[in-house]
Amino acid sequence: MSWIQHPWVVPESLESREYQMSVAMKAMDTDTLVVLPTGLGKTAIALIVAASRLYREGGKVLMLAPTKPLVEQHLSFFRKFLAIPGNPEKEKALVMFTGETSGTERASQWTEATAIFATPQVIKNDIIAGRYSLGEVTLVIIDECHRAVGNYAYVFLAGEYHLKARNPLLLAMTASPGGRQEKVQEVCTNLGIRQVVTRDENDPDVRPYIHERDLEVVRVILPGDLEKVRDYLNRLLDERLKALTGLGFSVPKRQQLSMKALNSLNVEIQEKIRERDANGYAAASLYAEIMKVRHAVGLAESQGSEVLKVYLSRISEEAASSGGSKASRRLVADPLFSGILTIMDSWQKELHPKLACLESIIREELARADDSRIIVFATYRDSVRVIADHLTARDIACKRFVGQASRDSEKGLTQKKQIEALREFRAGEFRVLIATSVGEEGLDVPSTDLVVFYEAVPSEIRSIQRKGRTGRSGHGRIVILVTAGTQDETFRFVSQSREKSMAHGIRRIETELPPALGTGPGFPQASIDQFVANYPPDDSAAPIIADDRESASKVVEILHGSGIPIQLERLQVGDYAVGDRILVERKTTRDFADTLVNRDLLGQLRSLSACCFKPVLIVEGEDISQERNIHPNAIRGVLSAIAIDLGISIFQTRDEADTAAMLMVIARREGSEHGRSSPRIHKPYHSQSGQLEEIIAAYPDIGVKNARVLLGHFGSIQAIVNADLTALTEIEGIGEKKAKKIHELSRRHYG
Repeated sequence: MSWIQHPWVVPESLESREYQMSVAMKAMDTDTLVVLPTGLGKTAIALIVAASRLYREGGKVLMLAPTKPLVEQHLSFFRKFLAIPGNPEKEKALVMFTGETSGTERASQWTEATAIFATPQVIKNDIIAGRYSLGEVTLVIIDECHRAVGNYAYVFLAGEYHLKARNPLLLAMTASPGGRQEKVQEVCTNLGIRQVVTRDENDPDVRPYIHERDLEVVRVILPGDLEKVRDYLNRLLDERLKALTGLGFSVPKRQQLSMKALNSLNVEIQEKIRERDANGYAAASLYAEIMKVRHAVGLAESQGSEVLKVYLSRISEEAASSGGSKASRRLVADPLFSGILTIMDSWQKELHPKLACLESIIREELARADDSRIIVFATYRDSVRVIADHLTARDIACKRFVGQASRDSEKGLTQKKQIEALREFRAGEFRVLIATSVGEEGLDVPSTDLVVFYEAVPSEIRSIQRKGRTGRSGHGRIVILVTAGTQDETFRFVSQSREKSMAHGIRRIETELPPALGTGPGFPQASIDQFVANYPPDDSAAPIIADDRESASKVVEILHGSGIPIQLERLQVGDYAVGDRILVERKTTRDFADTLVNRDLLGQLRSLSACCFKPVLIVEGEDISQERNIHPNAIRGVLSAIAIDLGISIFQTRDEADTAAMLMVIARREGSEHGRSSPRIHKPYHSQSGQLEEIIAAYPDIGVKNARVLLGHFGSIQAIVNADLTALTEIEGIGEKKAKKIHELSRRHYG
């Protein structure tokens, strides 16, 4: 075995593989997308490129991954193999950024670090908050880069990096960029990719490192009781499809009810709603029922009786609640639905044969090898829980591996617990991991001998990611459980077809010239520059504080590039604070309608109005009444109450870019002499020092700037009030006129 020889690589630690070196050499030349099958060492290629950049260019390396467990895995790899000449303290040189550490601490660590490992949202928040810059970063590595679409943080960071870095180079990596060439092209455009480099199992330099993976499809038969319930559900579907046909809509037969057909139907329904056609509103409710029933059919076919019972129970609970949708209430009131619930009441155990089949497969594998590891993938958390409970009750040690969010009775796993579960799994403390999609991307457990799909998935990306968890360091086995004659069969065919299409598409795009850097929607700076050309940045604009929960929105990204000062903080009220007087609540039309129907919209806005001098509501999107079939007069009445009774200014914007433009205009106006001369009042999102500033700023013509000077000199409000006229006049920026007003008002009697 030959080793990589490099000043920045630990000696005799990292095997030198021809294909890895070849790909890394190409990636050092320009911004590159590397597509490589899982298990062939994308992280090793990233380390080789990082070592070269640090040796030649210096600066910092930033490596991004979508989940904290994956970030922690990359950090461990680099700490093991990357040498830091003259700096033995790898704990400080190679650091992981998480939201659990304070922004101040991350800023300090950034200054000292050589390589930073983080999820993209943490870095995005810090960049927007101005804690540090990407200017000195000489390499950005983006793992699982197929996520770089839409408004995902990768897109913003790639644009920011190419704009701000003095010597940029970007390396993007994935095993599965997508089956559609348009999707791959979008990723390339969003990241500024100039070349695509790919390898697969058939390349001669890769073949020696490929481990065989056996793929086995195990078919089971849907039992009679579940088949009967599925028939009931299909009758519910047929009735609703017939009702839609009666309303004049083009409706496919149930057997052709694909997501593509459903999306086309929804477009037709939304068009009728825009035309104020009453049939559109009725159809929207029917469509919601169809989606619920269709999902139930899928659960019955692929997941089993226990998961189906839980789902239908949730629909019943929703229908009984005060905020339940009309679709849920109508569905539960249907005698067919009641009949299904009656049938399910008699079920005492899991009916679907998949669970027993899975147990048998796992026992066989555990008996074959004492040190084997098994990962079971299931799409739904309810299925993960059912599988885990079943195996645990039969003395098979296992653990769940699910995301952080918790809902209903299903508790999520914190990122800390996810990392701990993976550590225990690698160490053999338990041998079966049951995971949702959170376990599909990038997790490296070299000794995983068996991967089981509890159901087939239609996504080629998810299918490739699941398969890639085995066969990494030895022979691997993949088993896909399929219920015969159901959507399982369809999904398996779809993913297989898309995987082949993806492989051909990548080879084609590898030989084509990628788009020019930064021309796509993923580079928001292009549109920002155009905006700034028409509305030059004004240094006197009032600063904007954005609630940190808004950081994922395009609004914050555009504001960041506008030249107007922006900070991220947690606001108790509102989404944006502009200067010292204005609080802005931003609501999409959907959020506005949902809050009006299900929550206390007026109460929320009353709190906004009570705690600032100039409350503002921005409603983003098209007609509100389209969202929840609310009568236009009801919307007009609510808007009138907000504007007249609560004194809140209302602005309508088209989209996120229009909202950002409105906030810029407000900030520039607020930064003008007119804005600065108006009175301020206490805002609950300020600290105790801020509250003192607000009290002094309320004196005529003082404002926050002078209030800070006065408090800084005298130390307290009492000292300012007790100061004589001479002492006040001597303060820079106050002058005789302002000093007299402070002195006189402080001593004037009320009444």
